[in-house]
Amino acid sequence: MKYVVIEPHRSDYPAPITFARGTLLDIGQRYEGEEHWEDWYLCSCTGQVAGWVPAQVIERLGVGRGRALEAYSAHELDVDPGQQVEGLRPLNGWLWCRRLRNGELGWLPQSKLRLLS
Repeated sequence: MKYVVIEPHRSDYPAPITFARGTLLDIGQRYEGEEHWEDWYLCSCTGQVAGWVPAQVIERLGVGRGRALEAYSAHELDVDPGQQVEGLRPLNGWLWCRRLRNGELGWLPQSKLRLLS
């Protein structure tokens, strides 16, 4: 589905966590914020800065430990109103998108997008 950006978004994470399926993860705090984005956890793995990971891609191995069920990137798109994206996967208040202009992939908050008819 195609969406238009209705509010600007800039990533606060210049080095987003990225990992392959099977990567061991240290699972930290659950996201608690005004936005009510459910089931995001601050995770880290060898050689990476900690980043937010949706619970759906984590296999729990014990307290504070997990394994990636799939490859994942926390890359967020920087966008401005009027730009268009293709929504590929909604998760917990965010949408994994492809920028139509250049094919770049990344996450955007769903609240900053409007579905095009």
